[in-house]
Amino acid sequence: MFAKKAILILFGLTVLLLGCKKDLKPDEQGLAVQPLQVYYTQFSLYQEKNNFRTTNYRKGVLIPINTPVNLLSIDSDTALLKLQATGQPLTIENVPKFTKDSMAIAFSKIAGTNKVDLSVFTKAEQESILSGQVKPGMSKQAVLAAIGYPPQHETPTLEANSWTYWSNRFNRFIVNFKNDKVENIVD
Repeated sequence: MFAKKAILILFGLTVLLLGCKKDLKPDEQGLAVQPLQVYYTQFSLYQEKNNFRTTNYRKGVLIPINTPVNLLSIDSDTALLKLQATGQPLTIENVPKFTKDSMAIAFSKIAGTNKVDLSVFTKAEQESILSGQVKPGMSKQAVLAAIGYPPQHETPTLEANSWTYWSNRFNRFIVNFKNDKVENIVD
């Protein structure tokens, strides 16, 4: 009898939680977010099974910076994109517990209406950015272009001299800066 009640309660909670998903109205999406518009990835990101979580795991298939994408839809939890070159879908899943951002803010960090101007970076930084890697000597802005934003729950400010990223669900690495340049990377 207890098992039946537990199943009914779990089912009810599931239905309730699924009903909480909210489509964003244009005024809630932010001024820059317009469905069907062309956007460009603002950093080199990795996707797994057509999914990118805003925790920004550094594993899977690389999608280089400035990749053109179309925004198909956005709601309070996810944004659905299509890579222009291949038609491949890409779902961005926001994890606000770690990013401390709404979906609209998270999306604006991941995709923008303009390409990132790579000419402001050194040749070595450009190579690292395009390959989604961090190397000693890179500027903070180059690191953001190469691997994106660190989850805010562990790196609450970009002014910090240590940024913590996740390689995957279980492993982290820390990018240490000195004078706004990468001093070392600790796995």
